[in-house]
Amino acid sequence: QVQLVESGGGLVQAGGSLRLSCAASGRTFSSYAMGWFRQAPGKVRDFVGVIDWSGGNTYYASSVEGRFTISRDNAKKMVYLQMNSLKPEDTAVYYCAATRLLVARTTEGYDYWGQGTQVTVSS
Repeated sequence: QVQLVESGGGLVQAGGSLRLSCAASGRTFSSYAMGWFRQAPGKVRDFVGVIDWSGGNTYYASSVEGRFTISRDNAKKMVYLQMNSLKPEDTAVYYCAATRLLVARTTEGYDYWGQGTQVTVSS
């Protein structure tokens, strides 16, 4: 069992930066790949990126490639999403999620989800 709690969301101007954090509980955290998703009002939950269990491999959606960076600290049971050069279209609720798969890019691949944190980017 893994419980996830996101934090760090807020309001930021276009071009600014935010770092989201995801705190995990559970003894087997380091065996999970961790993903970030986002959901804007009236839209489906979209893949943002994923980091494998070791932190050695990351994959991103094309819309955030080069602007967002995922990292993890297995000793602290934390995952981070550094978001730079934010755009109004990045506005959404951001979720972290855990998967037993090596990596996954769809919501169906994930076993555990956090409650989400709101990110709003003003123009």
